[in-house]
Amino acid sequence: MPRYFLSLSYKGTAYSGFQAQTNANTIQEEVSNAFRILQREAVILTGSSRTDTGVHALQNFFHFDYNGLLNERFVYKMNAILPSDIVIHAIHPVLPQAHCRFDALNRRYKYFVYQQKNPFLQDRAYYFPYTLDKAVLDSCAALVMQYTNFTSFSKRNTQVKTFDCTIQESYWQYEGDCLVYTVKANRFLRGMVRALTATMLKVACGKATVEGFKEIIEAKDCTKASFDAPPHGLFLMHVEYPNL
Repeated sequence: MPRYFLSLSYKGTAYSGFQAQTNANTIQEEVSNAFRILQREAVILTGSSRTDTGVHALQNFFHFDYNGLLNERFVYKMNAILPSDIVIHAIHPVLPQAHCRFDALNRRYKYFVYQQKNPFLQDRAYYFPYTLDKAVLDSCAALVMQYTNFTSFSKRNTQVKTFDCTIQESYWQYEGDCLVYTVKANRFLRGMVRALTATMLKVACGKATVEGFKEIIEAKDCTKASFDAPPHGLFLMHVEYPNL
């Protein structure tokens, strides 16, 4: 049966995450409903990255199998049906064995922090009006690159076989009015980016040390890290595939 990848963006404020859930409004449910309205058939959507409640994405993917004839204006008509905070960018025919979750080479996330009150950022970045030492943030971000086990930055009760991640990028930089943490890896644990961000911010405002941050990583204990960074500051920026 033909398989397709569907690329999309969304503002996650109004949704209980990416993946369909009982009695909750999700990105997957909205896209499934739009497909059913347009094609008058249902499909099973598989997501590449399960973003949490309130998290945004500039790029994420679904894949689905469909034997029928897709509407010739599929992307345009899907966007006409979908709410304004979800947009489909493209549909890609792929090999039948392609998998948007397991075939991803890496994912890049950004976490946005702002320190001066700004009503235009309040639902897309974390307001953190405390003095921060940028050099300390840089040191912490560099430390992240030296490790592979991130048990300390994973939420509890997660069903994964390994807590190992290969970090390819980890750095802080200013982007406009925001201080932004960028991290790229082959995979991420549940809550990992927000926990890394929150813990580094704690160190950078003097509540812990860089050596303490290193000890938190090495402790492999999620009670040592901070998970206080809210979801609305987090964006999934890019998912990379070998042939897409």
